[in-house]
Amino acid sequence: QVQLVESGGGLVQTGGSLRLSCAASGGTFSSYAMGWFRQAPGKEREFVGAISSSGASTRYADSVKGRFTISRDNAKNTGYLQMNSLKPEDTAVYYCAATYIRLTIVVLTAVDAYDYWGQGTQVTVSS
Repeated sequence: QVQLVESGGGLVQTGGSLRLSCAASGGTFSSYAMGWFRQAPGKEREFVGAISSSGASTRYADSVKGRFTISRDNAKNTGYLQMNSLKPEDTAVYYCAATYIRLTIVVLTAVDAYDYWGQGTQVTVSS
């Protein structure tokens, strides 16, 4: 059983940056693919970015490509989402997710692909 705890959210102005962290415990983090999702009020949870268990492969939603960077440090059992050039439409609760996977280069983009979720962290971008 993996526990995930996000941190790093907050209020930022348009064009600003934030770095979200996702601390994992209770499992071998390097065996888990990881993803970031977000959910704005009244909207469904949507894919933001994902990284393979090895860190070798990443994928991003078109809406954040070129602005957000996902990474992980398996030695620290922590994943990261660096968010630059933030826009008001990026305002949402951001969730990290993880799931056990044998293939080290596979990235997963579907909400249903993930078994473990953090509690979420609020990101608010003011205009």
